[in-house]
Amino acid sequence: MISHKLSKDEYYMNIAREVSRKSTCFRRVIGAIIIRDDQIISTGYAGAPRKTKDSIEHGFCLRDKLKIPHGQRYELCRSVHAEQNAIINAARAGVSLLGGNMYLYGSIPGKDGPIDALPCFICKKMIINAGLDLMICSTKEGNIVTFKVSDWADDWQKNDIIDDKQQYG
Repeated sequence: MISHKLSKDEYYMNIAREVSRKSTCFRRVIGAIIIRDDQIISTGYAGAPRKTKDSIEHGFCLRDKLKIPHGQRYELCRSVHAEQNAIINAARAGVSLLGGNMYLYGSIPGKDGPIDALPCFICKKMIINAGLDLMICSTKEGNIVTFKVSDWADDWQKNDIIDDKQQYG
């Protein structure tokens, strides 16, 4: 007898956690999946662009070496963020993301448990433009938090936001 049936959010977040295990980032292990019409249409994890060396192959994190704080200067990172890779992978397959939901799971390499896996400012802009409806993220308390993507766009439009407080790092 089944003692606990997983909710859809738990089910999809567990899959995002498994996808995160492919990450090749020294700082964060992040996995994303995109769901539309109750099926997975794309996945992505934090890692170097295809056919290039990642931080693990190099043996160091460039941003750590340059003493760049978390949440800053992402353009110097070798990795493409999990959210970006999920969007890119859908585009490569010719799959529309309109009306989909993204699940994002994050952890710290070598440590148990999730982190607050919130998209950075660049990823939020991509998520808005991709036409996703909901962003469902892991939290360090082991919970799931859900954001309406349209609320981000509305907030930015009303307040002329050029950066965002809600992001990991």
